[in-house]
Amino acid sequence: MSKTVTVVGGGLAGTEAAWQLAQRGVRVRLFEMRPVRPTPAHVTDRLAELVCSNSMGSTLPDRALGILKNEMLTLGSFVVRTAFKHALPAGQALAVGRDEFAEEITARISGHPHIELVRQEVTDIPDGPTILATGPLTSDCLTQAVQSLTGRYLYFYDAMAPIVTFESIDRTIAFKRNRWDKSSSAGTDEGDYLNCPLNQAQYEAFVDALLAAPRIELSGADKELERYFEGCMPIEALAQRGKDALAYGPMRPVGLRNPSTGQRPHAVVQLRQDNVAGTLYNLVGFQTNVKWGAQAEILRMIPGLKHAEFVRLGQMHRNTFINSPTLLRATLQFKQRDNLFFAGQITGTEGYVGSALGGLLAGINAARLLDDQPLMQLPRASMSGALFHYITNAAAADFQPMKANMGLLPPLPQPVRNKRQRYATYADRAKQALDSYLCQMNFTPLD
Repeated sequence: MSKTVTVVGGGLAGTEAAWQLAQRGVRVRLFEMRPVRPTPAHVTDRLAELVCSNSMGSTLPDRALGILKNEMLTLGSFVVRTAFKHALPAGQALAVGRDEFAEEITARISGHPHIELVRQEVTDIPDGPTILATGPLTSDCLTQAVQSLTGRYLYFYDAMAPIVTFESIDRTIAFKRNRWDKSSSAGTDEGDYLNCPLNQAQYEAFVDALLAAPRIELSGADKELERYFEGCMPIEALAQRGKDALAYGPMRPVGLRNPSTGQRPHAVVQLRQDNVAGTLYNLVGFQTNVKWGAQAEILRMIPGLKHAEFVRLGQMHRNTFINSPTLLRATLQFKQRDNLFFAGQITGTEGYVGSALGGLLAGINAARLLDDQPLMQLPRASMSGALFHYITNAAAADFQPMKANMGLLPPLPQPVRNKRQRYATYADRAKQALDSYLCQMNFTPLD
């Protein structure tokens, strides 16, 4: 079997897979169609560009994404290690400086002696050992090629949150604080998030305007099949579920008190630092598909954002994924072809960390396949294994992308009532399960 692997897609999954292969001495041809062929969401030609949020979720060791990131570091993840190098203040979450992160990934991938970076669109599935990591924005031609192999494709709509300049935020209104005042990068009671407080009247006026706002229309068949990923719902779609839906969702005020009044606001909009310089902030959880003119006008109704300068307004794009339960093994191999792997969001592992996780396992397993070693199938008691078990064993009829969460893990033998203790027990069991499995497989992560 050839010692060269083709990796299609230069996102988080593709770059992770390419790195894992190259570090094991395998030659890699990594195809990325940008800038020759742009996508509806990317704005640069860099590899591993973060398109939507700049957050990779919790760093707490007893939270799902915290457990997952720790497992990926144990497995030698190039992407997660690089993300921590470019972390921004974000309380107990890993927010990443987009530009610096993508620049380092691009430089190290393009400079690796075993990786050939090819800026070209792939329109057919290669014949040799291949990892398809094209992500949710797979080009039309390759989508058709994959569909001819896999059958019916699935998809959902994803939306990006707006970004504003820091200097345009009214700091006499917006206050800096983390929820519950637990964490602060400065060691004070301020915190890492900016919070725009709304009273009940302001909140209700905002919701009314949002519900009445014009949206960018989807076309023909897309409009009939419109659906969203639950973890990334546009705010206008959430608002349609009820007047209080946003106040219990992205605008929830729990754990926050306005230092000007000493009271908890009725609702709050949180903003998170988006770049290293601290000149840009994104509206957390404010994905939207409202038409841009109306969108800017409505967002400026938020106290503290009256004079907001937007460097990016929210927009929606179609995300495509395969029906993994019918098509993939837990090793991420295509059931009908041993040397074809799928990785990343195209498999239904939602979110940045889950996407990179797929590339990590696919890269390791493709290298092991070439060396005639047994392929890895991560233990279900680990968060990594639980996520892969979900995408390969879920009910195919209503399969939907999934982020890492505690509900994916097998139940504990003895129930633990206290939530904090239960999560800590899950985390301990996950670590033990992964460590034991890697020892059995004689696996050593590579730098």
